Amino acid sequence: MKNKVSLKPVIQFSKANLSNKVCLELYEQMLLPRLIEEKMLILLRQGKISKWFSGIGQEAIAIGSTLALEKDEVIFPMHRNLGVFTSRGVPLERLFGQWQGKKLGFTKGRDRSFHFGSMEQNIVGMISHLGPQLSLAAGIALAYKLANSRKVSLAFTGEGGTSEGEFHEALNVAAVWQLPVIFIIENNGYGLSTPVDEQYRCKNLSDRGKGYGMKAYRIDGNNVLEVFNTIKRVAKAIRKKPEPVLIECETFRMRGHEEASGIKYVPGELMNYWEKRDPLTNYESFLLSIGILEQQQIDDLRQTVKNLIERKWEEAFNYEEPLGTVEEELSDIFASHNNIPIIPEDKGKNNIRFIDAISDGLRMGMSRNDKSVLMGQDVAEYGGVFKITKGFVEEFGRERIRNTPLCESAIIGIGLGLSIMGFKSIVEMQFADFVSCGFNQIVNNLAKLHYRWGQNADLLIRLPCGGSVGAGPFHSQTNEAWFFHTPGLKIVYPSSPRDAKGLLLASLEDPNPILFFEHKALYRSISEEVDIDYYTIELGKANLVKKGNKASVITYGLGVHWAKQAADKFDLEIDILDLRTLVPMDLLAVEETVKKTGRVLILHEDTLKGGVGAELSAFITENLFEHLDAPVLRVGSLDTPVPFAKELENQFLPVERLVERLKYLIAY
Repeated sequence: MKNKVSLKPVIQFSKANLSNKVCLELYEQMLLPRLIEEKMLILLRQGKISKWFSGIGQEAIAIGSTLALEKDEVIFPMHRNLGVFTSRGVPLERLFGQWQGKKLGFTKGRDRSFHFGSMEQNIVGMISHLGPQLSLAAGIALAYKLANSRKVSLAFTGEGGTSEGEFHEALNVAAVWQLPVIFIIENNGYGLSTPVDEQYRCKNLSDRGKGYGMKAYRIDGNNVLEVFNTIKRVAKAIRKKPEPVLIECETFRMRGHEEASGIKYVPGELMNYWEKRDPLTNYESFLLSIGILEQQQIDDLRQTVKNLIERKWEEAFNYEEPLGTVEEELSDIFASHNNIPIIPEDKGKNNIRFIDAISDGLRMGMSRNDKSVLMGQDVAEYGGVFKITKGFVEEFGRERIRNTPLCESAIIGIGLGLSIMGFKSIVEMQFADFVSCGFNQIVNNLAKLHYRWGQNADLLIRLPCGGSVGAGPFHSQTNEAWFFHTPGLKIVYPSSPRDAKGLLLASLEDPNPILFFEHKALYRSISEEVDIDYYTIELGKANLVKKGNKASVITYGLGVHWAKQAADKFDLEIDILDLRTLVPMDLLAVEETVKKTGRVLILHEDTLKGGVGAELSAFITENLFEHLDAPVLRVGSLDTPVPFAKELENQFLPVERLVERLKYLIAY
């Protein structure tokens, strides 16, 4: 049966200077995702896929934007941008396998729908939190700018996503740094069921561009030619003169947020209005009216595409289920890395402080890798609040040593975008306490990226942390336990200058997301002989800093020094095991010291409840119970915020309780 269409499109198209070939390609590329969606809606009702976020009625935005870019430019789609994937040539059988949770899919059954990327097609997928991909797109744009490659990145978001903090952070940094990135807002009328008049007060979302000092446009998102021509023009301009651009595409979501949501909350007259503005049928009518298409071509093309969809669906449906092994699941958490330590040449040693060792390690690491970029508040000419990067601008230049706005989440996201393009990103949190502002990027993007679709996240976050300095609740936390629970993050926590340099350089060599905790109280209070030459210390190897037979203290960071002071003051014959890295953790070294002494105390500065010590205690009790001669003891700080007054802070910290519990343990 022939497809009946009107010859009078409601949308006003202008072919202008576009060739017939381009016009036809835009139509064919819009038709493919529409027919795929129609098939998926049937399969959803049959229970063969579990969920569907429909982009019917919004195809013009995805297709027009993607085809307007060069194929090697990275694009960041969302739920309703199926056309990005199809027009970039993502194999349909893999796409269908992804939606069925097959091993054939891009995430091996670990994630669903469009929560994946494929750098083969220069696509970076979203996570459910909507805003973070905007920062990643800015990071890709920064990589383009640093490489002088004259490319642009493009990211989609919805009108609802513009209320998220990450939207504002990403746009602000992109504007300050003049990055060649296009931010697309698909304004489709509703955030799930919430209409736009309950989401924002400005007349048009494009008006927000003015607040960031960037160019902004509002266009008809259902007019594929307007979308294509606008993106083409903007991309060409910002390749030559890098700057971010905000484009609001007016469109409508013709189906529910996802199919289970329905559309009962949408007024009937509104649906009728937008049904008449369907981007595919209107464009089809336009091409028919100017003689580029004939009805028989449409019918033949539809049948060809439907046959292709059926064939690829069956291929994916018959593919094996993702029956992965525990070993495979665990091994895919991190990108593989040769962790063999680099031994220094005998170039002598210098007696340096903890802070100098970190500065020396950073300088050596950045000299060794000219694609490393350091970002943070006041890290450039000022040298950071602790002066660790003083002089780095003169050595490495302003492009690689970058002061940032107070946009922790965006900067972490930009760092991740940089790493996807082969850069080594180093982000300094001014204080570890402020990392909470970037929490989502760390635990939901950095930590899960490699596990989800095999993309490494080569980023190091430095975290000046800890108390004993009278800085109060917001500048004294040691918050490693926040992240210790999250698979996909490595956590490093040195206690000495030698370890600080070697572990930092090892972290810079490692292609995984690493949180590097630096205790502020150690910065200028301790020093030792440290190799002048480049060297690394293997991550996941503990260090037995003191030997004894009466008991074992397992600790890290400032806790190592507290334990040593207690042992020296009271002449305690104890093992002191410095974990050095919390993830990966050297459980073999833990096992050895437990078997040796039979009495264990776990010490950390972080508050006691739910800390690293609880996990260690559980491991020892479950696996080494028969070797114990006493209960496993834990000592940590009080379960309160860190107080400011010196007397209160001393009471908060575990130093005095440590001695008491150690004596109890040895005498047990």
